[in-house]
Amino acid sequence: MSTADSKRFAPAFNQTTLVILAGALILSAAMGIRQTFGLFIGPFSFDRGLPVTLIAFAIALHNLVWGFAQPFAGAAADRYGSAPVVAFGATTFAAGLGLAAVAPSGAMLIVGMGLLVGIGVSCTTFGVVLPAVGRIASQEKRSMAMGLVSAGGSAGQVLMVPLVQGIRLSSGIATSLFVLAFLMLLIAPLGMVLDRRARVGTPVQETPAAPLRKVLGQAAGHRGYRLLSLGFFTCGFQLAFIATHLPEYLSLCHMPIGLGATALALIGLFNMAGSWACGWLGGRFRQHYVLGWLYVIRSVTIGAFFLLPKSPASVVIFAAVMGLTWLGTVPLTSGLVAKVFGTRHLGSLFGVCFLSHQIGSFLGAWLGGLVFDLTGSYSLLWEATVVAGLVAAMLHFPIDDTAVNTPALRAEPAAA
Repeated sequence: MSTADSKRFAPAFNQTTLVILAGALILSAAMGIRQTFGLFIGPFSFDRGLPVTLIAFAIALHNLVWGFAQPFAGAAADRYGSAPVVAFGATTFAAGLGLAAVAPSGAMLIVGMGLLVGIGVSCTTFGVVLPAVGRIASQEKRSMAMGLVSAGGSAGQVLMVPLVQGIRLSSGIATSLFVLAFLMLLIAPLGMVLDRRARVGTPVQETPAAPLRKVLGQAAGHRGYRLLSLGFFTCGFQLAFIATHLPEYLSLCHMPIGLGATALALIGLFNMAGSWACGWLGGRFRQHYVLGWLYVIRSVTIGAFFLLPKSPASVVIFAAVMGLTWLGTVPLTSGLVAKVFGTRHLGSLFGVCFLSHQIGSFLGAWLGGLVFDLTGSYSLLWEATVVAGLVAAMLHFPIDDTAVNTPALRAEPAAA
């Protein structure tokens, strides 16, 4: 390689690396913080006298708000860049945590942890971060880059839980929430790194952008996009049910105290490897096939865990396998949308698809509690997660991943 070639290669490499690191840090903070909310249910109930159902509703609500806000956050990032969207989201997220820290009533808690946090999460997670990474990476390396960011983002899920638990036990609810709010404010400037390519003058293909209404209309008429969105609903349903109700289910099975928390931590740990691996596989095989097999593996694992005798060893194995398949759907789904429609409107199109995921998340968490209250058992929901996963697999295998031939929809920056 000539000296001139080396000089041209190094800046592109550094830019891509910086964007990946910034994206991973943003995801680590946002996703890690929201994973700690379950630690506050008991303290809010005992210390402030709030009903558990109300606290759980506030936590569930942020998932639904996140889903409905995501298409708008993605569209704003497509149009104005990631920097203002991430800054707004981090500030709103921090405000929601601060309001929850001092909330004197359930209504204030719902506004803070439900509404404001939901809006903040939509601006600081997958629908804004992954499209920025997708735009700077080449098509061949896009799935791998998204997988790396998702894997790095999983680190926050592993680190935040013990951090918050320690601060809460030593200093109380309010202090721990204010610390989390401060951490969110620290990541607000990182959105500028996601937009780094535009500032350093990388050439852009100047094809006029199509109106967003036309983009969404074409996507809605694309059979593969509809199948992908329906399948993503299943992902949210499965993950929210397990994350919300696994600890209680294990206690009903007379498992050791604390095993549920350990299982959730293991899911987060193995998710780091799983997200990277799914991104790697998506760069070497057709992404909808990888997604289909991922849902098959999930369903078989869930079914085996539900039917076989429970033991600490079986719980650890279940958590490890689920972690390997946990959020690997995200880089694969966003990568498939980029492959079919290009990256110009990736934030908007992934946001609409992600709305389906979050509706599934809300139902998975809520129906788990409802079915348990009505029947005294989680059996129906375990069976539903197995069936839903197999249906999702069948939806993904026939997806047509051929790129659409509309230049105005696919125009994107020259890849690094």
